[in-house]
Amino acid sequence: MSNPDVANVLVAKGLVKRYRRGLAVDRVDLTVREGERVALLGPNGAGKTTTLLMCLGAVRPDSGSVEIVGRRLPKGRSAAMAQIGFTAGYLPLPDRIRVREYLHLYGQLYGLRRPERQVARGLERFGIPHLAEAMGTELSAGQKTLIGIVKATMHTPRLLVLDEPTASLDPEVAFRVRTGLAELCAEEGTALLVTSHNMLEVERIAERVVFLARGRVVADGPPAEVAASFGQDDLEELFLHLAQDQEAKGAPGAGRSPESSEGARL
Repeated sequence: MSNPDVANVLVAKGLVKRYRRGLAVDRVDLTVREGERVALLGPNGAGKTTTLLMCLGAVRPDSGSVEIVGRRLPKGRSAAMAQIGFTAGYLPLPDRIRVREYLHLYGQLYGLRRPERQVARGLERFGIPHLAEAMGTELSAGQKTLIGIVKATMHTPRLLVLDEPTASLDPEVAFRVRTGLAELCAEEGTALLVTSHNMLEVERIAERVVFLARGRVVADGPPAEVAASFGQDDLEELFLHLAQDQEAKGAPGAGRSPESSEGARL
């Protein structure tokens, strides 16, 4: 049971998005509460990227509403975005700048009074203070992912949105990501909304999962309970089940939506 004293950070109601060949998102509701770790899941073409884009105000829904920290989009988008952090495992980092300088620059853009403090705190939280003086060319793919998460969390966002944060990471780096995110959510009350195709990582990161299929929410709850409700042993089996079912029936909105375009990501 949810705690009535905990505020809703994201509230999306009745989201609908149509593209030329049909519905990409069909009356989706999504709520994320303060400090909550939520995964938005679904096979390709299920509507999750379009849903995220609408929740972030990057795509305007045909109908429905989105509120972030009490601010209604699109009118309140600028103020709302100041409360959001975003990164993805595939976003590049500049090669010819040191990590500390790169993060300090973003701290200034966030308007932090003492960005060097937040830089140090973020690097420590994710276990990488030794990378502060490294150049972008010296970082592995996993280290770049960690730096991206530090960048997205320096201003202590009310909502942190991560797209495939642990894609292709080795177990040790993935563990640092999970540990740092759990600490951030518990200590700062940051809400987490994450997408991933790695169901094992989702089960470790998220306390709640929202599954989309054919543009609609088909399950919402703790990972184990959601899997069991479909007669599956774990999220990976459920993911495969929904993907096969969607392929057999044909995904609505396939064709021109952001998710159906080759290589499209949030």
